Amino acid sequence: MQFEAGHIYHIYNQGNNRQPIFFEREHYLFFLQKMRAHISPYCDILAYCLMPNHFHMMVEVKAVNRSGDATLSRTPTINPTSSPSDSLNKSIGILLASYTRAINKQQNRSGSLFRPKTKAECITKPEGITPSFYTTSFGTIINTHHVETHYPQVCFNYIHQNPVRAGLVNQAVDWEFSSYRDVCGIRHGTLIAKERISELRLIPE
Repeated sequence: MQFEAGHIYHIYNQGNNRQPIFFEREHYLFFLQKMRAHISPYCDILAYCLMPNHFHMMVEVKAVNRSGDATLSRTPTINPTSSPSDSLNKSIGILLASYTRAINKQQNRSGSLFRPKTKAECITKPEGITPSFYTTSFGTIINTHHVETHYPQVCFNYIHQNPVRAGLVNQAVDWEFSSYRDVCGIRHGTLIAKERISELRLIPE
């Protein structure tokens, strides 16, 4: 995956052979802790949704200055010899591998939990988007001709509406394992970057 500082990405993966990746409530919460540890240092998390057999994240990659320190808040020092893309790719790999080890141990299972390749689509660069609607095992991926202005909002809503489209709940607010409740102010979680969401004028559907 290639990441560029200052751009927004839709990151997603699913269980190997579409198998479940979350088996109980504590697993969802554990994965969110992993996101905080491994994704937040490199990105502002704008939206997320954890589904029984897959996950979605919408993140804005942080800029890195010449000294190697990330310029946004809540960020540890990053090795100046590595790019944001390398660091984030490695961190995503660590997140999935460490989560898999913990679940395999608890569930007395072995082997891959996730598909080998995590997908990341840049939603703020026209050349990073397929020019039409298309269907995947994750559902329908939505596109727009005005990528820089419209697609972030479309993706933001798409992620939060995933549980509704899957028939798991009647309303997005009913699904505990997404950022929807935090965006709406119903819950006061700190994983998402609320100030940045406001600056981007992203509004929950």
